[in-house]
Amino acid sequence: MSEKRDHGGGLDAAVAEYGGTRADWLDLSTGINPVPYPVGEIDPEAWTALPDQGAMDRLLAAARAFWNVPEGAEIVAANGASALISKMPYLTSHFGGAYIPRPTYNEHQAAVEASPDWIMSDDPEDAQMHVYVHPNNPTGETWKAERMGGRVRTVIDESFCDVMPEQSHIGLAEDHGIIVLKSFGKFWGLAGLRLGFAIGAPATLNPVERTKSLYGKEETTACATLAEHLGPWAVAGPALEIGARALEDVAWAEATRERLAMDVARLDELMTQVGATVVGGTDLFRLYEFADAAAVQDHLARGHVWSRIFPYSKTWLRLGLPHPDRWDQLEAAVEGLR
Repeated sequence: MSEKRDHGGGLDAAVAEYGGTRADWLDLSTGINPVPYPVGEIDPEAWTALPDQGAMDRLLAAARAFWNVPEGAEIVAANGASALISKMPYLTSHFGGAYIPRPTYNEHQAAVEASPDWIMSDDPEDAQMHVYVHPNNPTGETWKAERMGGRVRTVIDESFCDVMPEQSHIGLAEDHGIIVLKSFGKFWGLAGLRLGFAIGAPATLNPVERTKSLYGKEETTACATLAEHLGPWAVAGPALEIGARALEDVAWAEATRERLAMDVARLDELMTQVGATVVGGTDLFRLYEFADAAAVQDHLARGHVWSRIFPYSKTWLRLGLPHPDRWDQLEAAVEGLR
C-alpha cells in the first residue's frame, strides 16, 4: 500500500496544536494562488437549476481556447482533478503495472492501488501505464516528451502547468493513449470550486472494451466511458459559470503569471537569507531544504504560519505564496530562524 495520503491544508489540526483562530493563520501548506480569480456575480439559476448543456458547452469552448487544445482531442470536465485521477485506471483496454516516478502527488498511486486490475511497477519498460506530474509536485521537475513512456496509456497531470504554459504537452493530447489533466483550483486560486479537466483523443477517453487474462483465458468486457464513470451533472452550475468566465479572461491570466513570478522570487530571497536551499518548485510553490524540516515547520507554526513537510524526507519543506497583504506575518515568523 502507498504511504499515508498526506496533503497540504489541515489547518484545523495546526490551530488545535498551536492556538489562535483560522483568521490568525497564514496557510502556506498548499500551492494555491493566494489571489483568486474574482468570482463576481453568479446567475441565481446556477444555484437553483440542474446544470444545463449550454453552460457546459461554454465551459468546454473556453477551455479549448485557453489551452489551445488540438481539434482531434476531446475535453471532459469534472468536479476537480482528483475525481478524474481516480478514474484513470479504468480507461484502458489492458491491465498490469503502472509506473509513476516518485516522489510525486500521491493520489495517482492511490488510484492505482484502489483498482482491482492494476499494481504499481518500478519497471518503466514493462509498465502498461505511465503517469507524469508535469511540473512535478513537490519538486517542480518538468518532463520532456521523449522521456515519457507508457505502452498503452500515458497520463500527464498538468495541474500546476498554467504558470508555464509554454511547457505544456497539450499538443500530444490527440495522440492515442495520452490523457492530459488540468486543475482549475491551483492557478485560479479557487480550489473549493472543484473543477478539473481530462483532455485526450475520443477513443482514449471513451474506450469500447477491456481485455484481460483471467485464469489463463482472455476475457473481453464492455468498458464505461469517462463521462459514464463520472455520472450526470459532473460539474456544479456555479463552477460552470465561474470556470468559463475565468478561462475567457486571458488578460487576468497574463497579469497573474507576472505577479506570481515576482512573488516567488521574493520568497526565495527571504528563505535563502535564513539558511534555506532552493531545491525545486514552481511559481505557485517552492521546495526548500533545511537540516531539520520538522523543526522549521514547528518554528513557523509558532508564528501562525503553516507549511508542508513530507513523510519521505526529513529535510524538505514546501511553502506556497502569501497573500500580498500578509508578507509581514511571514517575514516576522521567518526572522527567528536566523
